[in-house]
Amino acid sequence: MSKIVIVGAGYAGMMAATRLERLAEPFTIINKHAYHYFTTLLHEAAGGRGEPDKYRVDIKEVLAKPSSELVVTEVTGIDRERRVVRTEAGEFPYEYLVFTLGWVPEYFGIPGLAEHSLVLRSLNAAKQIRSHIEREFRQYREDQNPVHLRIVVGGAGLTGVELVGELLDWLPELCMTLGVPWDHVEVQNIEAMPMILPMVAENLREVAARTLTEKGAKLRINTKIVQVTPGRVHLEGGEVVEAGTIIWTGGVRANPLLEQAGFTVDRRGRAKVNEYLQSVDDPHVFVGGDSAWCDGPDGRPYPPTAQVASQMGRAIADNVHALVHGRPMKPFQAHLKGTLASLGRELGVGDMVGVPVKGVVAAVAKEASKVKYLLELGGVRLAAAKSGELVHL
Repeated sequence: MSKIVIVGAGYAGMMAATRLERLAEPFTIINKHAYHYFTTLLHEAAGGRGEPDKYRVDIKEVLAKPSSELVVTEVTGIDRERRVVRTEAGEFPYEYLVFTLGWVPEYFGIPGLAEHSLVLRSLNAAKQIRSHIEREFRQYREDQNPVHLRIVVGGAGLTGVELVGELLDWLPELCMTLGVPWDHVEVQNIEAMPMILPMVAENLREVAARTLTEKGAKLRINTKIVQVTPGRVHLEGGEVVEAGTIIWTGGVRANPLLEQAGFTVDRRGRAKVNEYLQSVDDPHVFVGGDSAWCDGPDGRPYPPTAQVASQMGRAIADNVHALVHGRPMKPFQAHLKGTLASLGRELGVGDMVGVPVKGVVAAVAKEASKVKYLLELGGVRLAAAKSGELVHL
């Protein structure tokens, strides 16, 4: 029996696992936590929309067969020569490895950014951000220092914009609860590029910018962060912004274990794969999600999105299953269905299969996408159990 090991239970890893289980293919999945969390919804958990634990599902709630083994530990390395995964709990041999460990922050060499900012990268980080903001606002009641009420979000891509939109819905409620004046709160979104949301059409960017500004955000494009010190964001040109909360959403790169194991990687650390999502360096290793450097038909790498990762996971499972049983593999081609960005609880922008949507329609579409993912992940049972917690229509 071939030994299949999946490392990482993000979108790609979980989709690979559920597909292998449905194909009756035994495997071991190794993950740092016993749960899978919804990475694309972390802004909701950080921004007070729902209790953070609602944005997770126990892996064993999804993978129920005895032949689907879960090991909860941290992966520390890959020995390609011996075909073993090294972890804090020991070594795990494999015949076929599915590498789907998620991203790590990209700080672009900005001094102090890693040490003095929060990053929305996990469920625990979302809890940390939420608790940190609440502490800062409570501290304002003690010393009346307005710095406690200033929040800086670095990066105006999808994560940064969605987080800002969520904060602007939550903070007025927090102010009312704590007796803090809302008109003293300041949320700055700082972006080095000349635009926000580069993945959506220009007219929709304008809608998003106008919506966030009307809600109270201070959007600052063409503005580079050059250094971060405790409680201070230093900008190109010498300006210093003091803030009680500094959050970085400005870049990601693949897990460094890939480069450490000697895989061919791009400038963001993603491992180069062939048309079957196999590493170009090792046919026993498949790579998916944020870790994969996979070119689309236009010669450009597929974007690191949840929908692409999910599709990669299913394709990897099918191809591993085919190899195990001596059948031909199938080339991977993603089916891009559009991008939706929430601008808070009730508004959004984006496109659905090329059709632009905005406002409430986009927000409803974003909520519907949650149900769709739950159905794909765990079928009707999981969708029925979790959709009431996640969908806010």
